[in-house]
Amino acid sequence: MSEKQKIISVVGPTASGKTRLAVELAKIFDGEVISADSMQIYQGMQIATAKPDKAEMQGIPHHLMDFLPPDKSYSVAMFTDDAKRCITDISSRGKLPILAGGTGLYVDSLLRNIKFSEEERDEKLSRELWQKYEEEGIDSLLQKLSAIDPPSYERLKEGRNPKRIIRAIEFFYTTGKTITEQNEMSRLEESPYDAIKIGLGFLDREKLYERINLRVDLMLRNGLLEEARQVLGSELSQTSVKAIGYKELMPYFEGEQSLEECIEKLKRETRRYAKRQLTWFKRDKEINWLYVDEEPNFEALLDKAVQIIKGRLYG
Repeated sequence: MSEKQKIISVVGPTASGKTRLAVELAKIFDGEVISADSMQIYQGMQIATAKPDKAEMQGIPHHLMDFLPPDKSYSVAMFTDDAKRCITDISSRGKLPILAGGTGLYVDSLLRNIKFSEEERDEKLSRELWQKYEEEGIDSLLQKLSAIDPPSYERLKEGRNPKRIIRAIEFFYTTGKTITEQNEMSRLEESPYDAIKIGLGFLDREKLYERINLRVDLMLRNGLLEEARQVLGSELSQTSVKAIGYKELMPYFEGEQSLEECIEKLKRETRRYAKRQLTWFKRDKEINWLYVDEEPNFEALLDKAVQIIKGRLYG
């Protein structure tokens, strides 16, 4: 049996500092970063997605970032294929792959080696379900899911992630089987990766929310309004249209709400997203959690992460 490929995984909610930690770990362990963010893949969506600039990357190569036009859809199956190619390329050059991002489905599907059949999509049904969500709320979707796929309902009801709930419903009606059945079949092959998982959390959730609010304020100072105007004026795919940071500002552009009201909604939606991310990642018992608000500074946090990784790489 061949030795599994070592890979570092840095996860956590938005605004927790994943990018900075991943870059510093790459410098220490001679690695390269693979982004696991479903929105940072898109070109022209820089500010709202908190895409790192050259200064933040510090010369560390970043893969699967800023490569797709926003009118193109992208799936978890595409991500796992692309990420596997990146891991093979990075490791072939003697470097350590470092996966960093907050899209839990991307991270888990890759590291657990979940196999995807050719994904069948029903864009019309997807649009109808999103409209149902906008008009009736998340509970109407959960009720529908509970009737066709109870295990998925139990798994998704707490996180209340509309994208995942809609995908599970759409999958059933397009394939005739539940996404739960598909996931069970796809896990039959063992993962080729030995992942060292680092999670960034907060003991005081309010401190995370403060960081999110400050980040939104910084985004606005850096030109989020103009970026949102351009993005909303272009053709968007069923994937990119879900990005937080643009649709929340639409009522302002249309003269229906004040800028202050839209900014408050953007902050609220971002906080809710962070909560869903934490709910997702907390289920993974293999994650080594580091609490940002427990450490006196970033260096102390970095040192703890380094010690965890060294213990697994060289222990």
